[in-house]
Amino acid sequence: MATTEAWRKQFTKYKSDVKKRGKPFFPYAMFHDTVMSLVVVSVIIGLAAVWYFTSGEDPKSCGSGDSCLLGPRYSEPADPGTTNFVPRPDWYFYFLFYLLRIFKWPDSVILGTVGIPTILLIIVFLLPFFDRRMERRLTRRPVAVIAAILVVVSMGVLTYKGATAKEALASEVVQAVPTWAKRQGFEDNPEAIAGAKVFASSGCTACHTYLGTGSSNLGAPDLSAIGKNGQGPDFFSKYIADPSKFGNNVMPKFGSLGEQKLHQLGVFLSASKGPK
Repeated sequence: MATTEAWRKQFTKYKSDVKKRGKPFFPYAMFHDTVMSLVVVSVIIGLAAVWYFTSGEDPKSCGSGDSCLLGPRYSEPADPGTTNFVPRPDWYFYFLFYLLRIFKWPDSVILGTVGIPTILLIIVFLLPFFDRRMERRLTRRPVAVIAAILVVVSMGVLTYKGATAKEALASEVVQAVPTWAKRQGFEDNPEAIAGAKVFASSGCTACHTYLGTGSSNLGAPDLSAIGKNGQGPDFFSKYIADPSKFGNNVMPKFGSLGEQKLHQLGVFLSASKGPK
């Protein structure tokens, strides 16, 4: 009760001071913030316009017919079949990126990347409604100071570790290949094992799941028992090379993998008839 009374007195004093020697937040400060926001948005739109109108559709034309002040409009087309590129997030997401190494899919990744950050944001949002003391000196607020330091240090360490993490090509998925071979029963089939490694290192588990590994996106099916359908290696290699010929316009074409890898993938999928 005493805290509420003190807060009311402080608020009354604030309103009195505003009338005597200041301006209220609304509409003055809000107007200034709105104008500044419009300036920032206008600068972004202006830079986008400069980029678009000084560049052409051909990235090789920069420096000749097009000046490309802010870079080319287009770059080389993306190759979905590449196995030598490891995607990484922007630096300000490195701390979440490294959390994925600590919290593993599917057991705890949702808790680490969504649950914990969301809970912390809710606590930060609700804190001003619970802590309404007038004290603002840092020496008198040890809990808040320690919590802030721990958050900054934790995010700093996770960001550093995420930035310096050594990335092998889909290493965690590739390590699961011997387990796949044993559970599926193709340990003695070198082509199926080679196809499993291609499957693990080519980003297939970004959309498909296989024996609990990967994530299901865009309606992509689980491939753990795809070989039960009776299609042979040739069917699977042709399908992977150009899924659009089979009516699948969502899955990208992987023809750039080459005939050998496509055949190995076909053998692997054909041998995937479900765990023994």
